[in-house]
Amino acid sequence: MTFEITSEFLENLSKLIELKKNKAIEKLFEEVHYADIAEVLDEVNFDEAIYIIKLLDSEKTSEILTELDEDTRTRILENLSAQEIAEEISEMDTDDAADIIAELSEERQKNVINALEDIEHAADIKELLSYKDNTAGALMAKELVKVYETWTVAGCLRRIRGQAKDVSRVHSIYVVDKKEKLVGRLSLKDLIVAKNDQKIADIYISAVDSVNVNEDDEEVAKIMSKYDLEAIPVVDDNNVLLGRITIDDIVDVLKEEADRDYQLAAGLTQDVDSDDSILDLTKARLPWLFLGLVGGVGAFLIMEGFQGVFAKYAALFFFTPLIAAMAGNVGVQSSAIIVQGLANDEVKGSINSRLLKEMLLATLNGVILALFLFVFVWLYEGKVNTALAIAVSLVVVIIMAGLIGTFVPLFLDKRGIDPAIATGPFITTSNDIFGILIYFLIAKLILGI
Repeated sequence: MTFEITSEFLENLSKLIELKKNKAIEKLFEEVHYADIAEVLDEVNFDEAIYIIKLLDSEKTSEILTELDEDTRTRILENLSAQEIAEEISEMDTDDAADIIAELSEERQKNVINALEDIEHAADIKELLSYKDNTAGALMAKELVKVYETWTVAGCLRRIRGQAKDVSRVHSIYVVDKKEKLVGRLSLKDLIVAKNDQKIADIYISAVDSVNVNEDDEEVAKIMSKYDLEAIPVVDDNNVLLGRITIDDIVDVLKEEADRDYQLAAGLTQDVDSDDSILDLTKARLPWLFLGLVGGVGAFLIMEGFQGVFAKYAALFFFTPLIAAMAGNVGVQSSAIIVQGLANDEVKGSINSRLLKEMLLATLNGVILALFLFVFVWLYEGKVNTALAIAVSLVVVIIMAGLIGTFVPLFLDKRGIDPAIATGPFITTSNDIFGILIYFLIAKLILGI
């Protein structure tokens, strides 16, 4: 049955905390999943959240901390001592532990790591903290099941039992040589059916996908998605096995990237949440809003330069919003498809071939829409020249918008800039300005003004 946070549940919990009914609180959360408890902590007031974290055992609260909203977790960690944080960290896998510690100040990081009783666990965490953000090294966990190719099957099984107790999920068994270099993987089925005196070297599978420790995390996500992997080993430049990345970490990477791209497309320059301060939200939104303002002023100046056209053909003025809207919509459509293709590594070939394809597509769409618009304007205005000017302008504007929407994200990607920025106000504003300019130039040319 799905756990549901109700007002009655929260009221009862608050009452139990007020009365310090610790046993009742522990019983209340006894069968509740840690992810659901994290949601509860986001709902209650801060003092109650701290009370619950300090009351429940570290085995459960360590999992809860990894699921908490980042702002809530930061506030909770600020109110825990280095020793209390170390107790939570000791129950976590190294990748989760490193992520949590990375949110602390440098001084607190040292204090927490020094407070860890498990020296090996502390060393692994320090190693993970040394890798650059958004790399395989920063993403990986040190916990894995590793065997040597020189071991016998019987010896291997004994050692695997000892290693597996520290690994929450055993996705693969990796095989290394005496220099710790990754040489293959071991099938559990092959291990079970093999004879006890057989060597691992005789039964392991040499074909194994791996990623370099310095590989970008988005590239890791693409590799795991392409080959449907639940886990992938991480190696250094000498192919020495360092750790592994599991699918749950990749899901987090994909979610963060999707959130970041969505915010860029919406015209937000930094990662923000609805609960952030007004100042932070303003700083994230204002740059693109200012760009929109500049674009509007630019459109005004262009239109002012064509007052003579308006004076003679007033109908052109009333179709200006339509032209601008079509330019913006076509540009966003084109850029969105390219950005999605780049994210999924599906955009192949030269930029010229992409631009040619988009030009043909835009021409087809533009002609169909322009024919409809031509008939409408002709019947409404009764002037063929006016209808022709507006229709031809629409075709050219749509082609131009499609080309810009295709070229800009490809250009940004080549320059190492996130192309998602091209799907938002940047494309809309630039296409509005160019669209209006092209509209009046073509109309002026056809109407002979």
